[in-house]
Amino acid sequence: MSNNISNKVVVITGASSGLGEATARHLASLGAKVVLGARRVERLQSLVAEIEAAGGEALAIATDVTSASQVANLIDGAVQRFGRVDVLLNNAGLMAIAPMDEVKVDEWSRMFDINVMGVLHGVAAALPLFRKQGSGHFINVASVAGIKVFSPGGTVYSATKFAVRAISEGLRHEVGGAIRTTVISPGAVDSELKHGSSHQESTQTLGEFYKMAIPADSVARAIAYAIEQPADVDISEVVLRPTVQDF
Repeated sequence: MSNNISNKVVVITGASSGLGEATARHLASLGAKVVLGARRVERLQSLVAEIEAAGGEALAIATDVTSASQVANLIDGAVQRFGRVDVLLNNAGLMAIAPMDEVKVDEWSRMFDINVMGVLHGVAAALPLFRKQGSGHFINVASVAGIKVFSPGGTVYSATKFAVRAISEGLRHEVGGAIRTTVISPGAVDSELKHGSSHQESTQTLGEFYKMAIPADSVARAIAYAIEQPADVDISEVVLRPTVQDF
C-alpha cells in the first residue's frame, strides 16, 4: 500500500469502544500496526483477534490514562513489539454532563484526570521517543465543546476540551518540524461518551441530542486523512459534526 499509513505504528488510547475502536479497525485495514490501550482488556483482545483475522497486526495493553506509568508502559510495549511509534492518538475521554449546581466535584476531577492529564501523560511518554526518532505525530481528540462552551451542563467538560486544544497548539509550536500535532474536534458522534454522566436528567437530554450522531468511523477517516499527509504537512485541526448539528 502507498497510502503513507501502511506499516506505521499507531498507538491508540481509549481503544476499547467508540472512536478508538473504529479508528483502530480503519487504520489496520489501511496497513497500520495498531497498539491498543484501554482498561477493558477483554474488549481490546477481541478487537486484536478481529484485526489479526483480517490479516492485520495489533497489540493490546491494559492502560488507564490517569496513570503516567501505565501510559509509559503502553508506549514501551509498542516499541518492544514493533520497534518504533509513528503516531499517538490521545483519544480516551469522559463526558460527565451535569449542571454546575449539582456540584459533582468527583466527576469534575475525573474529567480533568482523563481528558487533560491523560493527554499530558501521552505527551510525556511519547515526546522523548519522537525526539529520538526524529519524527512522530500527536493526534489529540478534543471536541466542538472545546470551541464553544457546551452550557448548561457541559461547562467543565468544555473546560477540559479547551485545555486539550491549548495544549495541542502549544505543543505544535514547541516541537513542530519533525513532529506533527493534530487536534480532532468532533461534534455528536455515536459512541459510549454520552453515557458518562451520573445526572439522570442530563443523560436523558443527551440521548435526544445524540439521535443525530454520525458514525464513529467518520472520525476514523478524518484521523486517517491527517496521518496520510506527507511528513512536511501538518493538519493542525479538523472539526467535524453532523450536517444538522448547529452547535
